[in-house]
Amino acid sequence: MSARTTVPSVRGRKVRRGDVPLVMVTAYDAPGARMADAAGVDMILVGDSLAMVVLGYDDTLQVTVDDMAHHTAAVARAKPAALVVADLPWLSYHVSVEDTVRNAAQLIRAGAHAVKLEGGRKRLPMVEALVDAEIPVMGHIGLTPQSVNAMGGFKVQGRKHDAALALAEDAKALEHAGCFAIVVEGVPDEVGRMLTEAVDVPTIGIGAGPGTDGQVLVFHDVLGIEDRITPKFVRRYATLGAEGTRALGAYADDVRTGAFPNADESYHLASGEAEALGLYGAHLA
Repeated sequence: MSARTTVPSVRGRKVRRGDVPLVMVTAYDAPGARMADAAGVDMILVGDSLAMVVLGYDDTLQVTVDDMAHHTAAVARAKPAALVVADLPWLSYHVSVEDTVRNAAQLIRAGAHAVKLEGGRKRLPMVEALVDAEIPVMGHIGLTPQSVNAMGGFKVQGRKHDAALALAEDAKALEHAGCFAIVVEGVPDEVGRMLTEAVDVPTIGIGAGPGTDGQVLVFHDVLGIEDRITPKFVRRYATLGAEGTRALGAYADDVRTGAFPNADESYHLASGEAEALGLYGAHLA
């Protein structure tokens, strides 16, 4: 069994110090968590992407704390060696510090080792309160999907000089507030590298180029289960969606033609019992 990944072991990982990049992937249930853990990933993110890839919504805004806790618990039951990080969903950390801590505690009780929240300096009171409550926090800056309406869509961030510098200030502030790692999403490669150099905690990139301290992708994107949306930054390592459809179609054909189940896939009575049942059936007839 692999040694368990911990928050302190993640916090110290920086590529510029010679460390190997961190690997994070999402998972939303026990089978997915077992697969990710067997593959040797460092961290499993129970992402609010759950809303889109599992629950069928068009964005992440519909998922609730109860939804996140339900799926976090399923991941935790797999007992992965990977660090389990759960997303705080939209509006669960926006209203008050008290709400933030209470909602984060629900995810920790469900089995998460840490929580992730989106936003920069405006979220500092929430980050500080969580850290004070001894709840590890991962930050998330750049393209923040929960802000899709405010941003006017899923758009690359930090393209202009001032915007890039503002992201750097956000990253430094989150580090200072106690975040043990920061997800950087949807920024130019050069900005991803700048943000990584600006902080001493690891950056985890998604659409931020190869210069971050690690990468994260959505489980369904990596395995080719989800193909309705194809972001530029996704690399598919399998086509399980197409293969699964082919397999289900073959099953349906076999049922309709009588090829499934066959004799080997069926249970049978002992010969004497079968004969007796045959006689009984003849009597009934």
